[in-house]
Amino acid sequence: MMLFKPATAGLLLSLILTTSSLCRAQRANSSPSISAAPASRIIPPSPSFHFPDGETLAYSVEWHLINAGTATVTLKRDGTSEHLRAIANTSGVVNKLFAVHDTFDAEIDTRNFCTRQISKHSEEGARRIERQVHFDYHSAKSHMDEKNLKTGNKRQADFAIPPCVTDVVSGFFYAASLDLAPGSSQTFPVNDGGKTTDVKIEVEGRNRIKVPYGEFQAVRVKAEPVSGPLKGKGVLWVWFTDDARHIPLQLKSKLGLATLLFQLQRLDLPKPGK
Repeated sequence: MMLFKPATAGLLLSLILTTSSLCRAQRANSSPSISAAPASRIIPPSPSFHFPDGETLAYSVEWHLINAGTATVTLKRDGTSEHLRAIANTSGVVNKLFAVHDTFDAEIDTRNFCTRQISKHSEEGARRIERQVHFDYHSAKSHMDEKNLKTGNKRQADFAIPPCVTDVVSGFFYAASLDLAPGSSQTFPVNDGGKTTDVKIEVEGRNRIKVPYGEFQAVRVKAEPVSGPLKGKGVLWVWFTDDARHIPLQLKSKLGLATLLFQLQRLDLPKPGK
């Protein structure tokens, strides 16, 4: 599932690509069942699981009841990889206070749900950053290359990683691949190029919600970092459709004084023959 944006403030979501930026602005099928075991791990998808290939999900973003911008997530199959692209843009008053124009790309191994690599282009206020991250599971390390587009400064770093990690956006779809039975929970590793954070999701229950895309019976999932540098930094709730697809309908993040609400505006399906 930005589950919040790790590099600057959050974890599991660069859908929540905007979460940490807005905090700074304020200052200036048959799916595998969720395990109750505390061990942090990624459960490979069942053979019956299908990625939402060719679909685009478009969200409105609200910040303290103010229209803050938009976020879109698109998935497209490429061999044994699923290519995910998330784009976040601020608008209106928020854009004048602190403009955000971010693009996040990830390559996901469809066989095991491990993220292979990510690429990020961040324009946040005066900040301009490009980041490339490659996950080498054979050596149990991630390699990060980062460039400041304003100063030209470059930075490289390697970090230890577990046998499989997801990233801040793909983590939503990993969660969607699970059974999501009320009362169940799972902990899994999330990485954005730095130190790995363990995120615990808890399925809190079911309720009916209405978003611009429509009204649905939904299952509510709470996500929170439980280890690493992000522990105690924020909480995220996601409402998925209460069916086999588990479409993420609504996301609400609470990070310090900032509260963001993402609501699904539209779902673009692949055209026939594509």
